[in-house]
Amino acid sequence: MKTKHLLPFFVAIALIATALHSASAQQEVFTASLSGPQESPANASPGTGFATVTLDLSLLTMRVQVSFSGLTGTTTACHIHAPTVDPLTGTAGVATTTPTFANFPLGVTSGTYDNTLDLTQASSFNPAFVTANGNDITTARNVLISSIEQGKSYLNIHSSTFGGGEIRGFLVPEPASLVLLGLGGATLFLAATRKKPN
Repeated sequence: MKTKHLLPFFVAIALIATALHSASAQQEVFTASLSGPQESPANASPGTGFATVTLDLSLLTMRVQVSFSGLTGTTTACHIHAPTVDPLTGTAGVATTTPTFANFPLGVTSGTYDNTLDLTQASSFNPAFVTANGNDITTARNVLISSIEQGKSYLNIHSSTFGGGEIRGFLVPEPASLVLLGLGGATLFLAATRKKPN
């Protein structure tokens, strides 16, 4: 294969990588699958849920999207806990708004939620979390962001049946951007290497 045919491929890969890097430099997306067995202590709740947390590092906001169903009790609270001592295990105090996210649907067994928190405001945090982090919003924000990035934070939903939490899941990086990069690169590679008709 001639090198000149690969030039468009490498240029396209560089452009995609630059776009993804630029987007990821501004936003980081994390997801969590919520279930009873992931609670601490684990429980046999048939409830399930899914959360997406999007950190915008330029705007200093955190968008929280949650969907859940099948809880055995009705919702009493939902928030993010951080930081645990080790990634993807353990428990921690509540880092975000207490007793629950603003306008989170309470008294239900299923529902959805979508809200953006301003991480420059004390109202987005548990006051105890701010106090534990030097009584400083900037420090509290940096600890929360770092905890999420390191897999040391989890989102859980508390219910009337499980006051300590009915379903939870640790937040992990969303791999979608890597998948898109791989698919885009493979498509461009195939297009660049395809023989032209005679």
